[in-house]
Amino acid sequence: MLDKKTVKDVDVSGKRVLVRVDFNVPLQEGSVVDDMRVRAALPTLRYLIDHGARVIIVSHLGRPKGKASPEYSLRPVRRVLQRLLGRNVAFVDDIVGRDAHEAVGRMVDGEILMLENLRFHPGEETNDTGFAEELASLADLFVNDAFGAAHRAHASTTGLAAHLPAYAGLLLAREVKTLSGLIAEPERPFVAILGGSKVSDKFGVIDRLLDTVDILIVGGGMCFTLLVAKGVEVGRSLVEPDWIESAKEMLAKATDNGVELLLPVDFVVAAEIAEDADTSIVGREEIPGDMMGLDIGPTSIELFKGAISSAKTVFWNGPMGVFEMGPFESGTREITKAVARNSRAVSVVGGGDSVAALKKYGLEGRVTFVSTGGGASMRLLEGSSLPGIEALQDR
Repeated sequence: MLDKKTVKDVDVSGKRVLVRVDFNVPLQEGSVVDDMRVRAALPTLRYLIDHGARVIIVSHLGRPKGKASPEYSLRPVRRVLQRLLGRNVAFVDDIVGRDAHEAVGRMVDGEILMLENLRFHPGEETNDTGFAEELASLADLFVNDAFGAAHRAHASTTGLAAHLPAYAGLLLAREVKTLSGLIAEPERPFVAILGGSKVSDKFGVIDRLLDTVDILIVGGGMCFTLLVAKGVEVGRSLVEPDWIESAKEMLAKATDNGVELLLPVDFVVAAEIAEDADTSIVGREEIPGDMMGLDIGPTSIELFKGAISSAKTVFWNGPMGVFEMGPFESGTREITKAVARNSRAVSVVGGGDSVAALKKYGLEGRVTFVSTGGGASMRLLEGSSLPGIEALQDR
């Protein structure tokens, strides 16, 4: 649970409120192609507008490396936000300069202004004190609603909180409540599904989940390190040799804790990752030495679907294979459908690829909660502190 004050704990009427949002959205030819993160920030922005605040929005977009770059401008995002809010959003091609100060000075209660990309300034990612002070001079209050950036100690996430009263936005508060609830009080059976490339990326999460879940499903490239730890030959499949001993510890912990750890029993294999690759389905003990597993097989799909259908709580992060390519998408597609079909479960999905799968198969609205923070959600679930949250005012 969030032990920090939120925007609802302070009088914002007539105040200049600087809101850090996460509008790091994908662009294509100057247009936003996925507005999920913009929509996620609407409750906080509407609350502030409705309560008479003067709302100043700041966000990063992409990796412009501290220099102004037209392809990373927030102007396309401003157009989307105007459409979603149904009202004008002023914009200034500045962050902390004279134009920004003059634009803020012209604001009246209930207005909203967006500043240009924070990462156009080199002081953002280095958490420069001077830059944080300049940002703070624009406002009376600071609201952090950028859960997706809460694991970063940047000027706009932690630096600002040293100079302004700092509160959590409604999205950030909901993210923390939902994800913390998975660990603290899940309805059982609790089934977690982890995929993606590397077991090393999720070791901390796996270790924490093994203290909580009833069933842990592991697919994607990360499962091969665990299979090698069990003595299985996996051909040219992705393996992290330095993590085999840690994988053995994971397997032992699952047994000790009575967690059912499900690994794939068959795979779609190929000699190359390509749309026109020649594929075959083999049991996990039969992967040819010159082949690699690139998706889970049909028997594994049915095994995993059965576990998912029994759940009352589901957490999913990571695809089952190279789902961007047709020959290797079946596993991820069927797991996505299985999560969506279990309407009696609280289903939480986090991570860019998992969210992309939901969108690809048109199932966004069929899960309980979609997290906007991949790295941040993993850090929270593994029990690590998030600098952007720690910096906020305690209750």
